Amino acid sequence: MKNSFYTNTKLIGLLGHPIKQSYSPFIHNIAFQFRELDYIYLPFDVVTDDLENALNGIVALGMNGLNVTIPHKVKIIDYLDDLSEESSMIGAVNTITIEQGSLKGYNTDVHGILATLNQFKNEIIGEKVSIIGAGGGARASIFTLIRYFKPKEINIINRTLQRAETLQVYFYDKMRFEHLNSAELFPPDLIETLNSSKLIINASSVGMYPVTEDSPINLEEAFHKDQIVFDMVYNPTETKLLSLARMQGANVFGGLKMLVHQAAKSFELWTGEEMPIEKLSQSLEAMIKK
Repeated sequence: MKNSFYTNTKLIGLLGHPIKQSYSPFIHNIAFQFRELDYIYLPFDVVTDDLENALNGIVALGMNGLNVTIPHKVKIIDYLDDLSEESSMIGAVNTITIEQGSLKGYNTDVHGILATLNQFKNEIIGEKVSIIGAGGGARASIFTLIRYFKPKEINIINRTLQRAETLQVYFYDKMRFEHLNSAELFPPDLIETLNSSKLIINASSVGMYPVTEDSPINLEEAFHKDQIVFDMVYNPTETKLLSLARMQGANVFGGLKMLVHQAAKSFELWTGEEMPIEKLSQSLEAMIKK
């Protein structure tokens, strides 16, 4: 990092609660070093009630950008000055640029989802998909699937049925996609729905460190050979959900690739430079294995 540190260093932050499990500070600080950029990335644990005050402070301090994670991806829109096309459609933001006090929201999760699933595009087109969760990750998944993968049907499954129904109505209004269904996360009643899905996405935080023994689905009958199971949780790299699906012969993917590729797009928005993805991924994998 250049010698101008302490005087010209640009500051990027992460807002979420909790954030102890996040790899984002490691990813971005290593990437800044690789590119020899005078930036630093710091995590800020902020509860929802303090979100507006935190943003006001961030602008006052002259910070240059932010990442946003659980549970703020939807609520934070209320405090932004502008939105990108995809974040406006999705109704959730995970990246913010700050220029002359103006905050613009983006959703780079789309890039991470595409990087993870694009190899299966032809298999997903015209098939049924099930998404577990109704937060920012689910919103980005629904948008990406409708826009780029053209599935036959999308099932939105959530512990609180009303939140799933809200997304169903939201994306019909936004994207005129009629084949959305909502269901309560009650596994015994979902076996047929999940088993008939070519793709299952866990877009919830269930199974995330430190509660690694938890899983949104614990029934092996829900999975089968040639199915695609994508868990957005990246810590641990192999969740209980993925282990169960793998044992039934499914193609399984954790959230690390999505994490790196969405981070790469954020990095580009803040710095104007490309993140060294391959080099960064190797460093991240080595860190996780320690």
